[in-house]
Amino acid sequence: MQDKDNPGSAEAGRFALVSIRLPVALTFAALITGLVAGIAGAALGAPAWASELAALIGGLWLRALQMTIIPLVAALLVLGLVQMILAARVGTVARRMLLIMIAVQLGGGAFTSLAMPALLDAFPVPEGAGAFLAQTPANVGVVPGVLDFMASLVSPNIFAAAAETAMLPLTLFFVMFAVAITRLPADQSDRLLGFFHALGNVMLLIIGWVLAIAPVGVFALAFGVGVQSGGGAFAALGHYVLSVTAMGTFILVLAYAIAAGLGRTGLIRFAGAVLPAQAVALSTQSSLASLPAMLDSAGRLGLKVSTAEFVLPLAVVIFRATSSAMNLAVVYYIAALAGIEVPFAIAVAGILIASIISLSAVSLPGSISFVVSIGPIALAMGIPVEPLALLVAVEMLPDLMRTLGNVTMNVAVTSAVDRAVSESHQAA
Repeated sequence: MQDKDNPGSAEAGRFALVSIRLPVALTFAALITGLVAGIAGAALGAPAWASELAALIGGLWLRALQMTIIPLVAALLVLGLVQMILAARVGTVARRMLLIMIAVQLGGGAFTSLAMPALLDAFPVPEGAGAFLAQTPANVGVVPGVLDFMASLVSPNIFAAAAETAMLPLTLFFVMFAVAITRLPADQSDRLLGFFHALGNVMLLIIGWVLAIAPVGVFALAFGVGVQSGGGAFAALGHYVLSVTAMGTFILVLAYAIAAGLGRTGLIRFAGAVLPAQAVALSTQSSLASLPAMLDSAGRLGLKVSTAEFVLPLAVVIFRATSSAMNLAVVYYIAALAGIEVPFAIAVAGILIASIISLSAVSLPGSISFVVSIGPIALAMGIPVEPLALLVAVEMLPDLMRTLGNVTMNVAVTSAVDRAVSESHQAA
């Protein structure tokens, strides 16, 4: 299918010039080695300067990671929203697809907001896990009250909001900004989009440089955690991976429900047809690399070629089905680490922000998406972001469920859209 028929593909393709890879194996090894070294150092009575030096190195790397969040989210959020708005103008197929996608994101976020606190109450965070908050400033992590939250929705100074990392007013501003761009004359909107493409690419280059030295930063942070928590850190990481993955499992199950309910596809038939795409997803951990297999799965289900060739490429560009559910799961886990109880109003705000921010993860590697997507949600909800610097080292494990759920949901949404289009044609 030509790019002109896919409003998202041409835009996303401009980021292909920037290739970023987190050294996953080295970073994971640095996490384990740092924890072991910290545990051994505590047992052997390592000098205090060793922990202080590790805290300095880890803190510098963490701040370098944080400084890219707002400009990168701003660029990618504007581009993602513009892509979605342009897609909605294409026709009925796109609008139905977007409605299902929005419902999935909101539903996933709502499920996590209810299920994750209950899960953590039933299976509490292991003792010693609080050491993951070692780099958190004392004044961070205060959840605003309802009235304060309402007052914070609009900022009189967008630059001051950026300086204070106030994500709620920033997100609302950039949503309005993206909508306004689509109402401008073509030459003006093209110039603005070109600026945001350039800004996004610059930020991706910088964050790529920061992530290139992730093993050093993660080792230093992990050393401090190991000194403070001992072997409890390993239990906490395992508990974290299982908890977050459980929220992604809901999206996987929901995909089968959508295929059966909206797509009118038998569960056994759908499971058999999507299995090859799931195998590719698990082996590559990439929705983009799974696209040919997803198209093949759509063919096995007998879906219209025109529907599959429109929905699936666009879904790869603007849809991350597990994003809202699993990103909020990470935020709620950090809240549990910090002993923070999230009020209802803040939880609702988190669901909305997580659904919107999912657009900023367009065509990015999982490690980048992890930082860019979760950081703003945590900031908006008053949850510390510092533990993300360590949790990104184990993201390759939950990322298996992310990719599996995303690919399965993409095929399920395609079947639902194809069914809706067929029924509308029959009614006409």
